[in-house]
Amino acid sequence: MTPLHRVQEWYRRQCDGEWEHRYGIRIESCDNPGWWVKIDLNGTKLETLPFQSLAENVDPDGFQKGERWLSCKAAEGVWSGAGDETTLERILEVFLSWAENHGS
Repeated sequence: MTPLHRVQEWYRRQCDGEWEHRYGIRIESCDNPGWWVKIDLNGTKLETLPFQSLAENVDPDGFQKGERWLSCKAAEGVWSGAGDETTLERILEVFLSWAENHGS
């Protein structure tokens, strides 16, 4: 199964007639250039689980330090992944690895 199909399945499992009216998944391009993925965790099994932040080629303030970069974290009920234009699939894989390892 592709990462996109797996994210679709994760989203489908969260939809309960209410969750999808307040929360969801956003995938956006950014001008670095790159990608920004935001996944709402509120109301899911993941909302209180710790996520080990990941930062590659990113400074302590979250700004890229080079051409290839990646940053993933969870805070305030939202999982966020951002990276250069080559990392969209990897960002989804980082989220999915965490979510699937916690039975979500």
